[in-house]
Amino acid sequence: MNFDEAFKKLIGHEGGYVNHPSDPGAETMYGITFRVARGFGYRGDMIDLPLETAKAIARKQYWDAVRADLLPVAVRFDAFDGAYNSGARQSIKWLQRAVYVDDDGVIGSNTLMGLQTYNGQAICARYNGHRLDFMNDLKIWKDFGGGWAQRVAENLMAVKG
Repeated sequence: MNFDEAFKKLIGHEGGYVNHPSDPGAETMYGITFRVARGFGYRGDMIDLPLETAKAIARKQYWDAVRADLLPVAVRFDAFDGAYNSGARQSIKWLQRAVYVDDDGVIGSNTLMGLQTYNGQAICARYNGHRLDFMNDLKIWKDFGGGWAQRVAENLMAVKG
């Protein structure tokens, strides 16, 4: 899976404009938070955030940040999706836990070696287990847990055997 394919799939999870009172990300458009959009240089209203701007942010802040092009194909989308949902550093930690290396949140040589050591489907299963465990402990699980669980379930059902 390449970035364009991953972004298209991701937008299917994210949808358009949201401003949920329980969301610590506040206003979002295509899953991009107000803070992230401003950090990227976008100054317009969030509801007007162009899809192409969201795509450029997604590539830099999430795909490139988890070094997705270097990951086994089987885990690229999960790592990207997890980064988009919880931040790149957290997504990397789940990857690292899934391959039993120190979870420092930085993809280096030990992480890349670990990723080559295990079957991609097994990494996906462990990764998503760590992801669900993390999200289940968030106090906003009661508001968003159903959607998050469905998102992870769809990711797991898409794993090729």
